[in-house]
Amino acid sequence: MRFVDECTLRVEAGNGGRGAVAFRREKFLPFGGPSGGDGGRGGDVVLVADSGLGTLYDVTHLRVLRAHSGENGGGKDMYGKGGADVELRVPLGTIVIDTERQERLCELTRPGERFVVAKGGKGGRGNRHFTTSVERAPRRAEPGEPGEQKMLRLELKVMADVGILGYPNVGKSTLISTVSRAHPKIADYPFTTLVPHLGVVAIGDHRGGLGKSFVLADIPGLIPGASQGAGLGIRFLKHVERTRVLLHLVTLSDEPGRSPVADYHALRQELGAFNPEMLARPEVVAMSKADLPEVRDAYPEVKAEFEKLGKSLRLVSAATHEGTDDLMRELLEQLLV
Repeated sequence: MRFVDECTLRVEAGNGGRGAVAFRREKFLPFGGPSGGDGGRGGDVVLVADSGLGTLYDVTHLRVLRAHSGENGGGKDMYGKGGADVELRVPLGTIVIDTERQERLCELTRPGERFVVAKGGKGGRGNRHFTTSVERAPRRAEPGEPGEQKMLRLELKVMADVGILGYPNVGKSTLISTVSRAHPKIADYPFTTLVPHLGVVAIGDHRGGLGKSFVLADIPGLIPGASQGAGLGIRFLKHVERTRVLLHLVTLSDEPGRSPVADYHALRQELGAFNPEMLARPEVVAMSKADLPEVRDAYPEVKAEFEKLGKSLRLVSAATHEGTDDLMRELLEQLLV
């Protein structure tokens, strides 16, 4: 299934039913009075957060989501039946925006959380409500109120505890596939990862109920200028906003001007340009591909450079699992602070 993290949708709640104009005609009651029932309320359009979904792909096929209108009132004080609500299930992390008012309506982050995005119209009152001491046989009733109609934009931000950041090909996808059951595409070319991947990292003995776990997100590779749309741009930077801890993954590169420290500074600059608050998030820095001799040889010097910045640098290899367990434990400790 394709990963879709943004779409538009028109929602139309149901209209309220009309109130009825009617009079009693029972035998021996020639002047039985008004008996027009009320119209039924229109159905609502409701969004429901579903933890089993990870994309807005299914929503892209919907142009209009329409709830049912209420039935009209009838004689003999018969009320019209209310229109059925219509529900749309969306992934956790979905943000709902009214595009016409440019208003943020809600953010669904808890499983089963519900939000009415369009309210159905009230049913009209029947003529039985308009009797007065002067007017005993009113011949008027109310029409039902129209249901709300809105044009919405749905935006999905993945729900994760830790976000892995790094240039393309630093080994983010390999790392998440090693420490979790996620299976992202892995290849030796830029932007292999075109969608965020989530993996659950389990630490300790979960069979005895003593283990801990957290969700790790493989954010697609960022490059300088991403906050202005370069590369995969802000399309994926927004997914970092929900993460509580950041994991910066760096390694050696043959590209001119690239170095682990320079990459770290460049990515932090993009984070700050996109959302300055993210610069204050707890972070861990690790140097990947320790199984390569040139990386291992360069590690002491690179580690010293990071120490000058007040940062501790770990050395890890997803290929051999070297240092990955300790790295995951450090991330868990940061989450528990």
